[in-house]
Amino acid sequence: MTQVILLNHNTAVRAKVIAVRTSSRMMDGISKALLIEQLKKKLRSGQIVKFVYLKSNGDIRVAYGTTNADFVKDKVCGWGESRECYATTAYFDLEKAAWRSFLWENLIAMY
Repeated sequence: MTQVILLNHNTAVRAKVIAVRTSSRMMDGISKALLIEQLKKKLRSGQIVKFVYLKSNGDIRVAYGTTNADFVKDKVCGWGESRECYATTAYFDLEKAAWRSFLWENLIAMY
């Protein structure tokens, strides 16, 4: 039996970037990319999302965040360039009351 996984363009790009950066199999990159896609969907939904990632200094970060437009509209003051260009995901950290981001391959779990 053959199994097929259909990915949208963004998820496929994320999977490739993750696989290359971690020197892992493409299937591992796809798995992580699908987790990121689920996280991004939850972040936009209006829910407060709890997730865990590895910080660039090696610490584990348990984060509570959102990107819901109704909540963050007055907190957006960037240059308009997406964090996707840097292979990262941005979120508004509710504990720090500031924007944060993490590398795609560093996402560990989502609750």
